[in-house]
Amino acid sequence: MQLRAAILGLCFAASAAWADPQKAAQLRDQALHDDTAWQVLESLTTEVGPRPAGSAAAAKARDWGVARLTALGFSNVHVEPFAKQAWLRDAEAGEITSPFPRKLALLGLGNSVPTPPEGLTAEVVVFDSLAALKAAPVSCCTGKIVLVNQPMTRTQSGQGYAAAVAARSAAPLASAHGAVAYLVRSISTNTARAPHTGSMRPWARSERAIPAAALGVPDADLIAHMAARGPVMVHLLLRSHVSDTTAWTISGDFPGSDPAAGAIVIGGHLDSWDPGTGAIDDAAGIAITVAAAKLVAATPHRRTIRVVMWGSEETGGSSAAYLAAHKDELGSIAIAGESDLGADFVYGLQLPAGAWDAPDIAPLESVLAPLKIMARRAPTEDAGSDVEGIQSAGVPVFALNQDASRYFDYHHSQDDTLAIIDPQQLRQNVAAWAATLSILADTSVDFRKVKP
Repeated sequence: MQLRAAILGLCFAASAAWADPQKAAQLRDQALHDDTAWQVLESLTTEVGPRPAGSAAAAKARDWGVARLTALGFSNVHVEPFAKQAWLRDAEAGEITSPFPRKLALLGLGNSVPTPPEGLTAEVVVFDSLAALKAAPVSCCTGKIVLVNQPMTRTQSGQGYAAAVAARSAAPLASAHGAVAYLVRSISTNTARAPHTGSMRPWARSERAIPAAALGVPDADLIAHMAARGPVMVHLLLRSHVSDTTAWTISGDFPGSDPAAGAIVIGGHLDSWDPGTGAIDDAAGIAITVAAAKLVAATPHRRTIRVVMWGSEETGGSSAAYLAAHKDELGSIAIAGESDLGADFVYGLQLPAGAWDAPDIAPLESVLAPLKIMARRAPTEDAGSDVEGIQSAGVPVFALNQDASRYFDYHHSQDDTLAIIDPQQLRQNVAAWAATLSILADTSVDFRKVKP
């Protein structure tokens, strides 16, 4: 223990710019009465709306991001373009044709191939889990439509999503079993009829690509009930197209007083799926981090605070592009984090291993306690998909854990709109981020050197 304390003492050697918990507490309280985040969120969802990468709205969102950061006083506001192949939705429809005709609520999955122009009709084979499909005979579904009707578990941490989302990318498995199309129960904790879209993994050249879509939860259950009685026939029309395009990540800084101390990189992703207006996924993350950075920037701070609006998270590309663009300056990024789980209460903070032992970070636990936020000693594993590239390259990360209990009721659906944002919870997020940023921006800790 004495050796460990000595090592930590060297890592946490005092500097003239130690973090100030009193300042962090003042910013916390100020954030609870600040509506900058709401204004940013309302602006993006109202003025731009849905903004899939590759769409005309994505370019509008790019211009919105530059204008918003500039108006809020950020410096070095710039756009980082990167090439990608965009998947975009066209006409879609589905219906049960027999035994009991019914229109279906569905959304095509990202990276799906289209049906023939006239659509396709086939019998549905229902599996109540992905594991059941994996265990089925290879020839079980030749010429049929496979439906995996696996429900999702509601959890605070989002682990239920991690367990369920693999079913969204099971079209290649259905294809290997002979299927002509693939349907999946929406990866959702809601029982509303609105379907939830999302990307499946890209097809490999060796795989036979088939159309794939997500069904609203009641419609998936309806097909399962009918199939228990006898054969169910479904007609699908799924049209989509892909195009080579440009996506854009937008970035802006609040410079710190000590350039050698490096930058804190935070933000959310600017793109969204098309059914709703992308309020919780992820206009909220942009609004929270922008508002928190603005509050901290009004006080003296040692490290530069950089807010990034990543340009293509939903269909991929942002993380790799950001790593490629900044590979020569990774050493100057002190720590990074992303807000991408809506706007409900933050309940925990995870830091790099050993960081909570730093004498100028330890007081943050008391600063966050009035917000009902726990200091979680387990080191950060997942700080957000847009920072996973730089994380894998050695950049330390932190995570403010949000309550995901209701997030997947609305995620990737037409209900992802401003109406489901709770302003009080949004302000609590900003307070958590502002207090945390204040400490991280001023601490003398080198997060690459701390160890448990």
